[in-house]
Amino acid sequence: MKHGWMRFWASISALGIVCALAGAQSPSASRSVAKRRVNEFTLAGLRPGLDRAATATRRFKEPPKCKEGDGQLVWEDRCRSESLFLDVDKQGRIQTIRLAAKTHDGKAECGEASRSRWATSNDLAIRDPASRVLKLYGQPDSRSPSTKDGQQLELLYYAFDWAGPTVPQVMEVLCTRDKDGKLGRVVEITLAAASL
Repeated sequence: MKHGWMRFWASISALGIVCALAGAQSPSASRSVAKRRVNEFTLAGLRPGLDRAATATRRFKEPPKCKEGDGQLVWEDRCRSESLFLDVDKQGRIQTIRLAAKTHDGKAECGEASRSRWATSNDLAIRDPASRVLKLYGQPDSRSPSTKDGQQLELLYYAFDWAGPTVPQVMEVLCTRDKDGKLGRVVEITLAAASL
C-alpha cells in the first residue's frame, strides 16, 4: 500500500511540473509578463551624445538663430509655432535636444500646418495627446506637477540608463493638464545624453 501511495504522489507531482512548464509557455502567461521597455534614440533626427552641431546645420539647411560658440543653437518653425534647441559642448557635440511649442505670434503667413517635422524616433511630436506618450514609452519613472509661463503642466520623466551608455539617458515630456488634472497634450520634449 505504501508503494502505491508513493507512486500516486510521484505521478501527481510529475503532472504538476508538466502543467507548470506548459503554462509558463502559454500565450496567456506571456501576456501577463510586463511589457518590454522602450527607450528613445533621436529627437528631430538627431542623437544627443553622438551627433555634432554641424550635422544639424546640414540637415536643417537654414542657419540657426544662435552661433555655435554660444553653446546653444535654435531653429524656429513659425508655421507650427515650435522651437528646436540644441545644447552643444565645446567639441561641437550635441548634449541636449529640446523641442518646445511656443505661443503663435500671428506674424507668419502660413496655410494649415501639417504635423511637426520634428519628432522622436518613435514618432512622438509636439501637440500629440499625452496618452500617446504612455502608449509609446509606458509609465514614466516619475511624474510631477510643473509650470511654464503660468500654465499648469505635468512632467513625465524617463531614465534610459538601463539601455546602456551609448543611448540617450534621459527624456522629459511636458504635457498640459486640464482643470480636472487629466493630461492633455505634449508641449515640450527634451532628450539628453546625460542626466538633466
